[in-house]
Amino acid sequence: MHILVVEDDPTVRNFVAKGLREAGHLVEPVDNGKDGLFLAVSENFDLIILDRMLPGGIDGLRLLETIRAQNNSTPVLLLSALADVDDRVQGLKAGGDDYVTKPFAFSELLARVEALSRRGRSDNVPQTRLTVADLEVDLLSRSVRRGGQKIDLQPREFRLLEYLMRHAGQVVTRTMLLEGVWDYHFDPQTNVIDVHVSRLRQKVDKPFDTPLIHTIRNAGYMLRAD
Repeated sequence: MHILVVEDDPTVRNFVAKGLREAGHLVEPVDNGKDGLFLAVSENFDLIILDRMLPGGIDGLRLLETIRAQNNSTPVLLLSALADVDDRVQGLKAGGDDYVTKPFAFSELLARVEALSRRGRSDNVPQTRLTVADLEVDLLSRSVRRGGQKIDLQPREFRLLEYLMRHAGQVVTRTMLLEGVWDYHFDPQTNVIDVHVSRLRQKVDKPFDTPLIHTIRNAGYMLRAD
């Protein structure tokens, strides 16, 4: 995803931007509301992560209210040290889609980013077919074909392949797979992911000339057609 991060604290801004990039996203970080508003209205983003308290005369709520007044429906995740219920309600009423309070764990932030991404996709016409190169997944019949040849997958293998295909061309981290495929919000310190990826490769890649599932060293996996 193309994500705008508007955060004046350099430590938080760099921490969030680094983590999102490692997860395969394209990140545009800015440190004030004026630049954030300019980018939000002049470029197309899939998500905006927005600090409430910003320098430069335009705070997070004013920025949010401004873009919503322009019918900009980009999902916005508010990030703030203001943790009271009234503060969260105010942020959501201003047009925020989610609210994360500081301090926070990056794994939680990433999970919420992924949830907003799924919600944004569900607002559009639902996808019924995913295609990468000669690999096709029919989400309605739960069938998989590559080069016209049917591939039989177990339910968990199908979920894993679907997740990889929905993020084709992006690095998919272990955390993303644990949360998106296994619904774990922690790392159980097992090799469950490696075992399932290996099984999936045996069915999707091994019988064919060109591998599609690639290991990205020290990062995760990527499904792509070279």
